[in-house]
Amino acid sequence: MGRVISIASQKGGVGKTTTAINLGACLAQESRRVLLVDIDPQGNATSGMGVNGNDQRLGTYEVLIGHAEAKESILPTGLASMDILPTGQRLSGAEVELVGMMARETKLRSCLAKVRDDYDFVLIDSPPSLGLLTVNSLTASDSVIIPLQCEYLALEGLTQLITAIRLVQDHLNPSLRIEGVLLTMYDARLSLSRQVAEEARKFFSDRVYKTIIPRNVRLSEAPSFGKPIVLYDPHSSGAESYRELAREVLGHE
Repeated sequence: MGRVISIASQKGGVGKTTTAINLGACLAQESRRVLLVDIDPQGNATSGMGVNGNDQRLGTYEVLIGHAEAKESILPTGLASMDILPTGQRLSGAEVELVGMMARETKLRSCLAKVRDDYDFVLIDSPPSLGLLTVNSLTASDSVIIPLQCEYLALEGLTQLITAIRLVQDHLNPSLRIEGVLLTMYDARLSLSRQVAEEARKFFSDRVYKTIIPRNVRLSEAPSFGKPIVLYDPHSSGAESYRELAREVLGHE
């Protein structure tokens, strides 16, 4: 049975989608079968893999509201062993529609139950908020990776996310655990980056990944070409960092 991992942060612009795409691609290159699930209405994981979510007849929205099965909505990507459940802007309406549904917090878990055996890893790119879509993502997952931007006040913002994870553990998914905290956008020249890294290690101890994702121009360029970094610029420092992260995640199997 595949491991289901949410990539979650209540803050945008911290490297969440970058991590979902590139960790997925690097795991696929390690001969693992990977499904990337885009549950963020912005659809950046979808476009970052070269798919136009608004053009797709089926996607996460149809699956969540019960109009389609996950299996028929999944698309192949440019990597042989990586698929995607895409999303488009219509997903933004799902939050409102889910409110009136029975078992609304467990919709995604039920949908993925039918396909998770087909994959070694299911990575969910959740929205930068703590609404119903993120709750669905956490409820469907075995664990969560938290990207932490090496910038001022980064740790303070984490308290809301940790609270949300605890609530999900208490009421919906007792086996949910923190897979790891990933330091992103690290700039070795800045003492602030080093301070945030030290504080994170104090707070989360061994849950902080040894791998650190640097600030890297090639990493931020890759999504506009619809490619993960390992296809866009496989020799960049960003690609090497995500390969290291994939090896670290595989070491936790």
